[in-house]
Amino acid sequence: MLGSLGHTVTDLGTHDRSSCDYPDYAQKVAEGVAAGTYERGVLICGTGLGMSIAANKVAGVRAALCNEIYSARMARAHNDANVLCLGARVVGPGVAEEIVRAFFTTEHEGGRHARRVEKIRLLETREGR
Repeated sequence: MLGSLGHTVTDLGTHDRSSCDYPDYAQKVAEGVAAGTYERGVLICGTGLGMSIAANKVAGVRAALCNEIYSARMARAHNDANVLCLGARVVGPGVAEEIVRAFFTTEHEGGRHARRVEKIRLLETREGR
């Protein structure tokens, strides 16, 4: 689906249903986004909570857990979120696709929101990330 929106997709796994440590995948994606290798990322785990917590540990990443379309739009428009987290046990495939579409087609509005995103970045600096 993202390919049809003009995005190049890099799949960093997993590729089967065996148990894995989600922070490893969150780190791969978050570090790639922070480094500029990827414009945005999508992380999926059971609830999306663990992925969002882990990804937000990486400086420069603003990971947003979104269970519906409105939050995905606002995460981009107001918070300039660059990683979308989804819960596979929370959101069905059709809704998940629409959430991803909203996240990747919504642009950051800037203005007063840019000032707030800068304050978030400064928090990272103070915390030594």
